[in-house]
Amino acid sequence: MENIKVLLVEDHPMVRLGLSLVFEKSQDLVLIADADDGQKGVNLALQLKPNVVLMDIGLPVLDGIQATHLIKQANPDIKILIFTSRETDNDVFDSLAAGADGYIMKGANEEQLISAIKAVAEGTAWLDPAIARLVLSNINRHQSASSSRPSDSQDNLIKSSKNPYGLTNKELEVLALIVEGLNNYQIAKKLVVTLATAKSHVHNILQKLYVSNRTQATIQAVKEGLV
Repeated sequence: MENIKVLLVEDHPMVRLGLSLVFEKSQDLVLIADADDGQKGVNLALQLKPNVVLMDIGLPVLDGIQATHLIKQANPDIKILIFTSRETDNDVFDSLAAGADGYIMKGANEEQLISAIKAVAEGTAWLDPAIARLVLSNINRHQSASSSRPSDSQDNLIKSSKNPYGLTNKELEVLALIVEGLNNYQIAKKLVVTLATAKSHVHNILQKLYVSNRTQATIQAVKEGLV
């Protein structure tokens, strides 16, 4: 496997120094550049095309969420791992909605950080355990609230008014199953359709929501009230 090229976007010099030492010790990760503000990060990402951008949120000039959105908009293949001490609902959901492929806290140890970078480089969504609990808590609250909805017809009206993405009724049904954590095989079995059909629905949902993986689709669905 080739080395993973990493771009670090972080405004604190001591953090940049510490991370550069981590990368020097790693056999698989190569720090190709760093930036101390969001705009420089965007420019370097589009110029150097790293495999992974390690992105802080609280950056000068352009914050990490805006920078993530701009990079993903220009080059969706570049993976972005948010690396921050901020864990509010808004920061987490806005980062993932902007296209981030993972979210790790600055309190993580070297092994966890390296594992997270490798995971997102391979196309796997990665969430810090604390962030995963936050996401799960929001999903559970959403599912509890949904159990008290008044009627199917009113429910359909609510979904329609909150569905600016053009999702079909069947896609909304599949999206609800994604939020529940079902994989493609389980979705196919639940809806009594072929595996290929289930995969096609999931693919269309990701495209319409402008997200790259099921975790981001779940975040978007819960945040926008789509299911």
